[in-house]
Parts: sequence; structure tokens; C-alpha cells
Amino acid sequence: MFAESELTMHKTSLFFAILLLVVGIPASTQAASINDDQPVVHAALFWLRGCPNCTQVLTSVLPPIKDKYKSRLSLLAIELVTTDDIDSLYNLGASLGFAKEQVEVPFLLIDRTALVGVDEIQNKLSSLIEQYLASGGVGYPDLPLLGLMLPKGIPFTAAEPTMQLVEQTTTGTQSLGMALAWIVMGIMGVALIIAIVSILRAFQGKPLREFKGWLDIAIPVLSLIGLGASIYLTYVEITHTRALCGPVGDCNAVQSSPYAKLFGILPVGVLGALGYIAILLTWIWRRFRTDALSRIAGPAMYGMALFGTLFSIYLTYLELFVIRAVCIWCLSSAVIITIIMLLNLPPITQWLAISDEE
Repeated sequence: MFAESELTMHKTSLFFAILLLVVGIPASTQAASINDDQPVVHAALFWLRGCPNCTQVLTSVLPPIKDKYKSRLSLLAIELVTTDDIDSLYNLGASLGFAKEQVEVPFLLIDRTALVGVDEIQNKLSSLIEQYLASGGVGYPDLPLLGLMLPKGIPFTAAEPTMQLVEQTTTGTQSLGMALAWIVMGIMGVALIIAIVSILRAFQGKPLREFKGWLDIAIPVLSLIGLGASIYLTYVEITHTRALCGPVGDCNAVQSSPYAKLFGILPVGVLGALGYIAILLTWIWRRFRTDALSRIAGPAMYGMALFGTLFSIYLTYLELFVIRAVCIWCLSSAVIITIIMLLNLPPITQWLAISDEE
């Protein structure tokens, strides 16, 4: 009897031991997973193709930071490709208390804290990550605009960051605008060849005959049209408003690029406006004056138009190969200044022919 009761006690003890083991394994496993679960900081970087500061952040600033925190930092790189993307960033900045002129790329967002520009990202990002890791990590803030933009992001990795971003850089390119830019580039190239041939013939004593009538009047008319386009682009650049682009190209992407300002200071639109005003005043002087300055007004106009054409070729090259976006206003101005250059070929060839004879 005693042996039977002892056996029963052993069975009971074994049952409870097994029960505790079964219950304890999941609990210990869960505890282990909790201990192994590390805090993660989620961040989003907004950048623009053709932006030198963005390139610096993507290739120099972020890789060592990402390598340091590894999986504890989840970073999405979101490229601003279309006009709507740029407007969304402006609106996102407004929801965080930023004025429109304070929003620029690179723009890095952690929770509701935004770091704008290379210096802020380089100097503040690491300490901000440490702060959020110490508090248990942080996810993306509950902002409707951010929620719409996150799916466009590509996970950033420290290894070959530029290779991770190649896929998205071509998605916003408008084929019609790019094709038109190539056509304009070709027109400017042919115009330069015509100008070179005409100048070479002038040195041989074969200048072009002066244009009369409406062809001469076309110079001030085209200058006024180009002036209007330049003033509009200047307005867009200064006020940070959305440009009217129509179905061709993405003017806002071009205007938001660092190449929209010469030396980072002077808006290209202002330079264009000054050029058209100078051409217009020079034409008026040549048309209505007969002094010594009027005799060199034609060559002066040609020099200004030639510079404008060469500069337009440079800007179109940037749109095609660097910014990868096209501005219809810029292309229109390029065509206008090229035509003005061609219309000023007779005065410069006649001036060169006379000088050669003298």
C-alpha cells in the first residue's frame, strides 16, 4: 500500500514537473526574445537628383552613421521626382511649422524632428539617434502626407548607397520633355555651326546681307517674349511658388535644383532677364542712333546672344544628364536666344568683313 502511494506521489510530481516545463519554455523563450529585441529608430530622407548637398549626405555623411547603428537605424531614402513630390514636401514642412523658404533638400525626418541641410544632418543626427534609442526607439510619425510618401522610399544601406537608389531616379522622367530637350539641343548645335560658317565666310570678304523689315523687328519682339519668361522664372524662384509647366517636363524640379541659381546666389532667371533687357536696349540704340556706338551695336548684340546660346546649351545639358528633368520655360528661352543670335549674324559678319579689309 505504501509502495503504491509512493508511486502515485512520484507520478504526481512528474506531472507537475512536466507541466512547469511546458509552461516555462514559452515564458523563457518570450523573455529571451524581449531581451534580444533592440530599439529601432525610423527615419526618412528626402532628396533630389542633381543636388550636390544630397549627394554629399547620401555618399559621405550617412554611410558611416548607418554602419555604426546597423539595424537599429531604419532609413528610407525618398527621391523627389515630380512636382507633386516637391509640393508634398513643402506641405509636410508646413505641418511641422516650417515656412516654405525653410524647406530644402536634403530633408531628414525623425519622429517630428526635421534636420535640414548637410550641416544639421552631419552635426545632429547621431545624437538624435542616441536620444531616441535611449527612450526605446521611435517609428514614423503619424502624419498623413508622410504616409503617402513612404511607399516611394528605398531602404538606405551603408554599402553602395548610390546603387540602391538608381532604380528610382528614372521613374519621374517625362519622355516628352526629354525628347523636346534633345531637339532643342540639336537646334542650338546646328545654329552654332551656321554661325561658325558665316563668320568664316565673313573673314573671306563674304558677309551676310542685312535683314530688313519684319526680320529685324523680330529681335525686339523675341527679346520681350524672352524677358517675360525670365521674369516668370525669377518670380517662381524667389517666391517658391509652383510653376505652370503644362504637359511637358517638370519645371519645379528644375527650379528646386541648386543649378537654378548661379554661384548659389543669382537666380538664372534674373541673369536671363538682364540679358534680354540689354539686347533690347542695344537694338533700340542701333535702330534710332547714328553715332559710333550704334555701329558696334550689332556686334555687341551678337556677342550677348552668342553667350546666351552657349549658356543655354549648358543649362539644357544639366537638365538632360544631371537634373533629369526639363523646364519648358527654359527650353523656350533657349530657342528664343538662339534665334536672336542667328538674326544678328549679318551685322557681325559685315563688321568682321570691314575690319578684315581695314
